[in-house]
Amino acid sequence: LGMMIATYSNARTTLSASRREDGYTKAFNIAFRGGAVMGYMLCSLGVFTLWTLLTVYKLFFDDMEMLMDCAAGYGLGGSTVAMFGRVGGGIYTKAADVGADLVGKVVAGLEEDDPNNPATIADNVGDNVGDIAGMGSDLFGSFAESTCAALVIAAASVSTKQGESLSEAGWDALIFPISISASGILVCMLCSFFATDLRPVRTQPDIEKALKLQLVLSAVLMLPVTYGLAVALLPKEFTLESVRPQGHITASPLKAFACVAMGTIGGMVIGIITEYFTSHTYVPVRELATACKSGAAVNVIFGLALGYKSCIVPVFVLALNIYVAFSLCDLYGIALAALGMLSTLATSLTIDGFGPISDNAGGIAEMAEFPPDVRERTDALDAAGNTTAAIG
Repeated sequence: LGMMIATYSNARTTLSASRREDGYTKAFNIAFRGGAVMGYMLCSLGVFTLWTLLTVYKLFFDDMEMLMDCAAGYGLGGSTVAMFGRVGGGIYTKAADVGADLVGKVVAGLEEDDPNNPATIADNVGDNVGDIAGMGSDLFGSFAESTCAALVIAAASVSTKQGESLSEAGWDALIFPISISASGILVCMLCSFFATDLRPVRTQPDIEKALKLQLVLSAVLMLPVTYGLAVALLPKEFTLESVRPQGHITASPLKAFACVAMGTIGGMVIGIITEYFTSHTYVPVRELATACKSGAAVNVIFGLALGYKSCIVPVFVLALNIYVAFSLCDLYGIALAALGMLSTLATSLTIDGFGPISDNAGGIAEMAEFPPDVRERTDALDAAGNTTAAIG
């Protein structure tokens, strides 16, 4: 369904970009909403399917630990789909992209997406397969695994003198991880109106700002929502099984919120660092573009070094997240931190889908021989989409 909507959105984005007065606004909104179909559909179906599975299992199992152990198969199924979708789609899209460039630019001396190059069609199909279906299945696997891990750990907790277990606290406390993902869908939906209605894109510089605002705003708004959920659903004190020598630890709603917040903020920080290293607005990409003038060898070496350099801060952020989350709530805290990073998954997938829609819109503009200014608008959308897709 996501690929079908993206295919419909491609041509509509091209047609909207041909409008001289409000071409950027109309084209951006169509591409953004086309990507939103994939984002919200995947998150909604993921949450709804898991909630339905748990509700049905509850009719047959009285032991919550056994129930969650059975539900863990949901995460395994998501990982299986992710393996085939991400790897298969990724290989196809890169093979089609490189093949189209080789036969078109190198062999025949054609421009990119030239209508005389039949491999252009394979390139456009590959964008949908790899960046929409592949990315969607990959992130769905991550979502399913993280949620199931948190549920299994919560159900395995035991009551002590310091506090009751999450199983004894009730069903609401047990499914707190699912409530984080469900509330994230609503928060991302509210934030989407900023890009399409409240602060619409009017010029080329507005494109990247609008997409970046989506990521930052959705992460910031998730913090008070998560705090409210933790206070409302979790008991004042509860015990969790621990891998430490004492065997268990005592946690609280504030500690659980801190774990989720660390994941949400950490994900936002990683996104900002990624933007710095991938956006043409900042120094690293401009230096790499200058290095290309010296030849392909310098380009490869400089680009590889830049990629290694960009990983330094994210690694330290992840390490800090794991350390703080483990210190507060042990393994349950690490699972909550992972869910915090995935709480804005709907926005991330929307922007991931925005990129290939804009890319294919440019290909359609070239093949249909639209005026050059149309291709300029679609390329501007594509450039911003590539940067923010890396952030997401």
